[in-house]
Amino acid sequence: MQKLKYQSAMDDDSRDLIGYGANPPDPQWPCDAKLALQFVLNVEEGAEQNILNGDDSSETYLQEIPGRQPRISERDKSVESFYEYGARAGFWRILRIFANYQLPLTAFAVGRSLELNPDAGYALAEAGHEIAGHGYRWINYRNVAINEEREHIQRTVEIIHKISGKSPVGWYTGRCSNNTRDLLIQQGGFSYDSDAYNDDLPYWFPRQPSHLIIPYTLVNNDFRYLSGSGMDNSEAFYQSLCAAFNLLMTEGEQHPKLMSVGLHSRISGHPARADALVRFLDYVVSQERVWICRRAEIADHWRQYVGG
Repeated sequence: MQKLKYQSAMDDDSRDLIGYGANPPDPQWPCDAKLALQFVLNVEEGAEQNILNGDDSSETYLQEIPGRQPRISERDKSVESFYEYGARAGFWRILRIFANYQLPLTAFAVGRSLELNPDAGYALAEAGHEIAGHGYRWINYRNVAINEEREHIQRTVEIIHKISGKSPVGWYTGRCSNNTRDLLIQQGGFSYDSDAYNDDLPYWFPRQPSHLIIPYTLVNNDFRYLSGSGMDNSEAFYQSLCAAFNLLMTEGEQHPKLMSVGLHSRISGHPARADALVRFLDYVVSQERVWICRRAEIADHWRQYVGG
């Protein structure tokens, strides 16, 4: 049988199902680490669907009541409260946890959230955490007009710069449009984005070789508490994180990789769920040859030691 030949993606209209194949590059992580471990805190509260933000209905996504239907032209104060918990309590609990362990994280911060709660941005900057852009609104950008999305990116950059003193070098929209990556490249100043879930290592965007993709995760992500996936308690989340970590550490003897962990203030900020985070941090800090870092550090390292 003739072996099929595949063409790697050369533009964003095609797909690359080959990637690094059987021979991934050696990332040469600092201190001969077998794994780069990167924690993300999503800061979204206050930027969700809400008539106070000019939307026509209330939020239904990533909140605590399964099957909640949108309220048209009406506020849903229960759902608002779920989000408010993240800003009022959960955010600060997670920041204290990382401060106790003296560990860095990257915040995917929504511009509107920082406008409404600038103290969160100041605290992130003061602690030395990375603040990356996460859209101006916590909405699905799929059908947002290109000029409006462009303005939202610029506005978010300005908000983060005003609060932290520097512009973001990273970006993750999440529910992105087909225009998002091109708009980021046109905006300039971004060394990476994370709107991809397709690898355990960073890779270069084919159409713009200086633009790095650092894939994110919806597997090692606390959104699964609310996704109906069966991971409805901290023990299940903790065991899942440990399983991923252990396998990647074993693989890292020959092929070091990246592991992302996604957190949300209104999800892992609750005490019962924060317990899983604390237990996982206890576990990973007891291990050797693990590089716990910010996403911007991964981008800088990749440019210096791996190249194109």
